[in-house]
Amino acid sequence: MKTTLRVVAASLFALSAQPAMADQLSDAVKSEHRTAAAKVRDEYRNPQQTLRFFGIEPDMTVVEIWPGGGWYTDILSSMLSPDGKLIAAHFHVDEETRDYYKKSLQNFKQQMEDGGKYSGVELTAFHPGKAMEIAEAGSADAVLTFRNVHNWYMNSGQEGVEQAFKTFYKALKPGGVLGVVDHHLPESADDAMMEKSGYVKQSFVVDAAKAAGFTLEAQSDVNANPMDDAQHPKGVWTLPPTLALGEEDQVQYLAIGESNRMTLKFVKPE
Repeated sequence: MKTTLRVVAASLFALSAQPAMADQLSDAVKSEHRTAAAKVRDEYRNPQQTLRFFGIEPDMTVVEIWPGGGWYTDILSSMLSPDGKLIAAHFHVDEETRDYYKKSLQNFKQQMEDGGKYSGVELTAFHPGKAMEIAEAGSADAVLTFRNVHNWYMNSGQEGVEQAFKTFYKALKPGGVLGVVDHHLPESADDAMMEKSGYVKQSFVVDAAKAAGFTLEAQSDVNANPMDDAQHPKGVWTLPPTLALGEEDQVQYLAIGESNRMTLKFVKPE
């Protein structure tokens, strides 16, 4: 534990010595591209601290996996300089794809049209086993995935998660960073909870990343919420912002807030 804390502290100290990056990131978080509703969630998603922890810099080539409605895309597309590049590896669509994913991709594409806020973003697709060319091999400085590992596990099992990490490893340069944020299931919980709850064990994520060749460089509690025990009737969706139970016990779940999340920084060895 002490070793881990020292690694995290050293990483954060190094990142704090990058004022130019901090200014551009701060400006991006305040950007008019972001809605008031999106900014309200900064309390739980901590975008500035999270991206600094991952070491994201303006001149990087960054791949964002499954950006959905663009919550992080708004920030990343604003902070990256002309020397950088943002690649959105969005949902892969075929005849089996649910309407939710199709609509999400369509809305994202509309924002990519000339003059749109994502007009400078490059679009690719990702799906474990179906679409794995998210970027040119060895071209990315960083691959970021926010609250997606549980989806791959629930839809494609352990094999899907392992395929995802292999895909990210291929896209990264040697020394490149894989940043992972997801809902944290306590190690003492039954593994079967990962099948439907939306939570995953950190040990499972770490093992899958290591099997793909990654090294765990550091972990952070920046997105941790000790009030969340992951034991909820409708899984993680019981909590805000979804509040799957509606008004039932809503005060209780609002008091807990959004989920307890792991924040892990992996590196592809040089």
